[in-house]
Amino acid sequence: MKKVLITGASGFIGSHTVESCLEEGYDVRVFLRYNSTGYIGNLRFLDKEKLKSIEIFWGDIRDYTSVLRATKGVDYVIHLAAQISVPYSFQNPIDFAMNNVVGTANILRASLECGVLKFIHASTSEIFGGSDKKLDESFPRLPKSPYAASKVGADAMVKSFYFTYGLNTLIIRPFNTFGPRQSIRALIPWIIYQATNSDTIRLGNITPKRDFTYVKDTVKAFILALNKDTSGGDEINIGNGVSFSVGEIVEIVGKVLSKKLRIVQDPTLLRNERVEVYNLIADNSKAKRILGWKPTWRLEDGIMKTYEYVKNLRYTFPGGWV
Repeated sequence: MKKVLITGASGFIGSHTVESCLEEGYDVRVFLRYNSTGYIGNLRFLDKEKLKSIEIFWGDIRDYTSVLRATKGVDYVIHLAAQISVPYSFQNPIDFAMNNVVGTANILRASLECGVLKFIHASTSEIFGGSDKKLDESFPRLPKSPYAASKVGADAMVKSFYFTYGLNTLIIRPFNTFGPRQSIRALIPWIIYQATNSDTIRLGNITPKRDFTYVKDTVKAFILALNKDTSGGDEINIGNGVSFSVGEIVEIVGKVLSKKLRIVQDPTLLRNERVEVYNLIADNSKAKRILGWKPTWRLEDGIMKTYEYVKNLRYTFPGGWV
């Protein structure tokens, strides 16, 4: 049985990836950021038997010693650990550089030292800065936030380890993943959360468009990447190939929930025009060709699954789309 190490396993995409790897028969080890309470984040949603089968290593991605300890004896690494909030990156860019660039360098170095067979890195569509054209893997990078810049740096570090040391790497670049277990601060859960409590939806700019991909489809790309003999140093975009505006998402949520929703623009949620990314659409032809991947979840079905999760949340959250 092949052993896979998943960093960022307690997060949104990470917990779904752990679940799918277990279902595919992999021996799973997870690397979690140490905390004094032993809180395992979204891994708490896994059933008890699955949770028992997971090997947990605690540490900090910025600390090479703990990363090396977690990497010894594994065959594959899926690297999902990262700081991800765009607005928070405006406030603390150094934290993003340390976690996303230095942290990635640490896990790459450990993977090289431990003889890992394949290193799969999760990128982000934010690196492109936006375009009305479908974005393929060669599209120029235009990071508009420290978060995006840190992911450009992380991607470059991944590719450098292939060219410099021959580490078998693959970059998977999801476009705006959504679904159950996602932070309520993310756009679709935030709209759904508001819609469960009111007919009024408070948002910033409603014109930006994104290629929203349901989490099960995103995770399927990682699973396929483990099984495929991909070229080292490659990168693959994952998305549906169609984008929806924020306003259109509100309309779709309203239809799914059978509610007439009204949008109220909140100036405090508006981003500076210089940093706003107005449209991201994936060219997924390479994913189809190399991985045999294709999206299978309709947006409406994914929104319904997200609603089923969000409606059970028992707290009031004051934030917005970040």
